[in-house]
Amino acid sequence: MAFVRFVVKTIRLSIMRIGAGWMFALLTFNFNRVSISDLGAIAVIVTSLIGLHHFISFFQVYWGRFSDRTPILGYRRTPYIMLSSLVASLVFLALPSVAIGLGARSITATLEAFVLIVIFGASMAMNGSASNAMVAEVTTQKERGAVIAVVWATIIISGIISAAVAGSIMPSYDPAKMQQLYNLTPIVVLVTALIGVVGMERRMSTAEVAELRAESPGAIESPLTSFRVAAGLVRDNVQVRAFFLFVLLAIMGIFLQDAILEPFGAEVFGMNQATTAHFQQAWGGGALLGMIGIGVLSSLLPISKKLIATIGGLGVAGGLVMIVASSLISRQSLIEPGLMLMGLGIGLFDVGALAMMMEMTVDGQTGLYMGLWGMAQGLGNGFANIASGALHTGLIETGLLSPTMAYATIFGFEALVMVAAVGILRGISVQEFKGLTSKDIGTVLAMDAA
Repeated sequence: MAFVRFVVKTIRLSIMRIGAGWMFALLTFNFNRVSISDLGAIAVIVTSLIGLHHFISFFQVYWGRFSDRTPILGYRRTPYIMLSSLVASLVFLALPSVAIGLGARSITATLEAFVLIVIFGASMAMNGSASNAMVAEVTTQKERGAVIAVVWATIIISGIISAAVAGSIMPSYDPAKMQQLYNLTPIVVLVTALIGVVGMERRMSTAEVAELRAESPGAIESPLTSFRVAAGLVRDNVQVRAFFLFVLLAIMGIFLQDAILEPFGAEVFGMNQATTAHFQQAWGGGALLGMIGIGVLSSLLPISKKLIATIGGLGVAGGLVMIVASSLISRQSLIEPGLMLMGLGIGLFDVGALAMMMEMTVDGQTGLYMGLWGMAQGLGNGFANIASGALHTGLIETGLLSPTMAYATIFGFEALVMVAAVGILRGISVQEFKGLTSKDIGTVLAMDAA
């Protein structure tokens, strides 16, 4: 019976994240490809817009801390997940027309895109911090590796399904078909969120809510205050600082290719929209294999989460080196094996690193710390998107390098970033991190108030 409950809980937590996978996939393999390659938008503007929502990731700290201290109807995670899912999904209804405006180099369309992405970013910051905190709170340390593997495998699957649906509805760019595709987003996101969250979280009693409010009389505060608290934690604890930097660099090492991978296929090998859509499926399949394999293995054997993340990071770097080689020697056949290896590494890395994130929290402050690690992820994604677009514009659009040499340079740099992140990981200790207790957090809060 306990096993059945565990399986049901794992499936529901996984379904809860399908919408996030769908939305991020549409942004990074469809919206970017259409805007840059099909409509002729300036690459650095498109990738910066895609990366912009990640720079709003400091809201994860705010929403994490806010939801820790401000339950709604006795729930600290569920209302925030549902509200953020609704708002984020509605943004997609406007993106097809925005893409046309970006292609026409319209200032109005660029400003509209900016506003929409800010709304999306703030919503996904709320969604990410609340979802990760819920997973951390409803799973035990023993369950966590397997649960994370299945949850993130489901996110990857939703991205693969998104790619397949997009390829079926719009094999080549068509504005009406693109609108039809993006109109599906609110339905997919809200239905899956409802299935995942309803009844998952334990409702706090009236006495527990009253006690929480007594402990946190000033729960409503500005995002800037929460950011200062997070900055204090990073400043005062070497383990927090090292883990924050590790997450930031590792996410850059994974996602610097994300916004330019499909343009790489189009510009170096002349692939069409339907063909480059398979890139998502290739690395996604590798990630699924890695996640499921290590999830099963870690549930049977006591494997170090740090070791899993290390092997995964090196696998990502190895896959990127294969893609570099494909560009340099014009060997298209190397792309898919490189993407598979990169995906396998991503799968291992996600399980190992996310399990470490959930262990590197303090009781009563889960949302705050998951928000802090989410902020590091967001900044890593944001820097990756801006760097990839800037390198594309600076190396290719200016004619400084041929697409072949430029993409090899970009992907090679990405591999080096991942290797640097793995080097930082080797000096991180969960046990040493636990030296920062709730009392220490209280000290940081008191210093901020003063």
